[in-house]
Amino acid sequence: MLENLYKINNLEAIDNSITANITINKDHVIFKGHFPDNPVMPGVCMMQIIKEITESIVEKKLFTRSASNIKFMAIINPFITPKLELKLDISETDEGYKVKNISKFEDTVALKATTNFIVK
Repeated sequence: MLENLYKINNLEAIDNSITANITINKDHVIFKGHFPDNPVMPGVCMMQIIKEITESIVEKKLFTRSASNIKFMAIINPFITPKLELKLDISETDEGYKVKNISKFEDTVALKATTNFIVK
């Protein structure tokens, strides 16, 4: 479902801190239903992008165990602000990984979340 939703332009890792610069595909079918004439990036899709980027970093398939402190702070309209920066602080836990995320476009924070993943 999320195939071709976004493209990773740059991925930079310094220790456990990752910065991913992505571009959202404004022509993706998901925006035709969410919402017609006023496209908005679904929050669940942002959470999936965080999971997928984390999987690419840790090179393991993950399952979302829990998420907390999720704060959607600004609407991501792919026609207006398609370029996003995701900062992921990844720490290993006994069962998998804990990821603290801040996603933003330009100087605007769009999402803050903490997610716990377990290895599949």
